[in-house]
Amino acid sequence: MAFPSVETLTDLVRPLAAGFGMDVEGVKISRAGKKSVVAIALDSDQRPTSDQLEVITNEISSLFDAEEEAGNLQFGPGYTLEVGTPGVDAPLTLPRHWRRNRGRLVVLAVDGAKEVVRIGALSEDETSVIAIAREGKTARARAIRLADYPQAVVEIEFAKPAADELELAALDFDAALDV
Repeated sequence: MAFPSVETLTDLVRPLAAGFGMDVEGVKISRAGKKSVVAIALDSDQRPTSDQLEVITNEISSLFDAEEEAGNLQFGPGYTLEVGTPGVDAPLTLPRHWRRNRGRLVVLAVDGAKEVVRIGALSEDETSVIAIAREGKTARARAIRLADYPQAVVEIEFAKPAADELELAALDFDAALDV
């Protein structure tokens, strides 16, 4: 039996992660000599803590061991399991990514130029999001379609966000457009 595929491992881990209120954001397999590294990225609306990640790592390890013992998986000489979160450099490709980063800055590519906006509320149908940008000294909200920005990335912010931007980000979608 061959080393399990990304799809096989994702299908195994998904129900376990869901039981912890988490989503599987990615599975990567890297061959490292005789052993392999299985890296699993998990996330949730409440941002998993290191304690939660430790518990689910143990559960995933036990699941993999049981599946291997049952003959359903074959890791060969062994593997190293790494479980973490996707990190801020992961593109926002799904509505839940935008929702989970509400209030943060994001870089949008617009006709080859970059624009930095603050993420506000998602629309009810999860096809659009509020983008908050500064116009002079005033923060303004506008709706943008998620489909127009498939590779948006969170911008690391070192300064304290402006209060008016955070107020707009806290409003629901329609209320932010009415301001």
